[in-house]
Amino acid sequence: MIVSVDDAGEFNQIRASGNGGGDASALPDARLFRIAARVAEDGPVVVTGVAGFVGAAVARAAAAAGWPVRGIVRASSTRRNLADFPGELVTADLRDAEAVTRALAGARHLIHVAADYRLWARDPEEIVRNNRDTTAVVMHAALAAGIERIVHTSSVATLLPDPAGPADETRGAAPHEVVGAYKRSKVVAERLVERLVADAGLPAVIVNPSTPIGPRDARPTPTGRIIVEAANGRMPAFVDSGLNLVHVDDVAQGHLAALTRGRIGERYILGGEDVTLAALLAEIAARTGRRAPTISLPRAPLVPLAWANEKLATLTGREPFLTLDGLRMSKHRMFYSSSKAMRELGYRARPWQAAVADALAWFRTEGMVR
Repeated sequence: MIVSVDDAGEFNQIRASGNGGGDASALPDARLFRIAARVAEDGPVVVTGVAGFVGAAVARAAAAAGWPVRGIVRASSTRRNLADFPGELVTADLRDAEAVTRALAGARHLIHVAADYRLWARDPEEIVRNNRDTTAVVMHAALAAGIERIVHTSSVATLLPDPAGPADETRGAAPHEVVGAYKRSKVVAERLVERLVADAGLPAVIVNPSTPIGPRDARPTPTGRIIVEAANGRMPAFVDSGLNLVHVDDVAQGHLAALTRGRIGERYILGGEDVTLAALLAEIAARTGRRAPTISLPRAPLVPLAWANEKLATLTGREPFLTLDGLRMSKHRMFYSSSKAMRELGYRARPWQAAVADALAWFRTEGMVR
């Protein structure tokens, strides 16, 4: 049994009214726990990628809202985000169909967050293979297991920027229209899910987070790395670009809203606010007592440096900070609208400055920012 539409609406009304749309776990309303109890009777919510940035946040949000959680993690994953994991942990390689099938046993709901989030690799096609093949294995296993409702975590990387303003869910891209292996991998995986929804009745809702920032960015992500570098005074200049910033915990709440209220086969952007890179760097500088960079660099002179960085990375194996694909992406202001999620899911996001503050606080705690 999946949470009913009435239950889902009640759950979101409780969240929205209980404490200003904040942490559902802090709500005293007994109705919230009745709803969670009805879910618990039918098995856990399985979350993939729980060692990662977004997956860890989703698992914690689900547990805080009263869902029993089963997390899937690779044997090789870092354990930094798993020390106080609020549920059951299962080790499985998502390319192994039998292992995934075992991990889904007895579950009724699935949130597939796991992804290979790299903007560079020695073999770029490895990123495409990883995200395509793991999504295929997980979705086919979910169909075989009779999972009743699925949230697939995609990305705004699957959407084309809109020159006229913030892009919405209608701007779906084809693989050849996007820049770089990571974006192509997310497009391929999302289209695979859409085909399974249409052809096999896969009960999946797609969510497209924009650029999450916040606590527990252990790797860190490319955007988290920008925050760390800027906070440590290692970004004296920048290129003129823009992105949509959102707190990772708001993205996690958006996943739960999609699980309970999203329409099968639809995609929902889970974003925050559109911010220029200059504004982000100025905010980091203000919060760290540093001088904000004011030098905006043209892209063309950076191309040889990005090429050299990538060549060096092929020798060291370390992902370069400046890449050719990154420069190509920076030509566009990656601005997005979350209006559909706000309207249909009751989704809300806090100010982006609060997300920056929480990210910096966590990086300081971890010794990544001086």
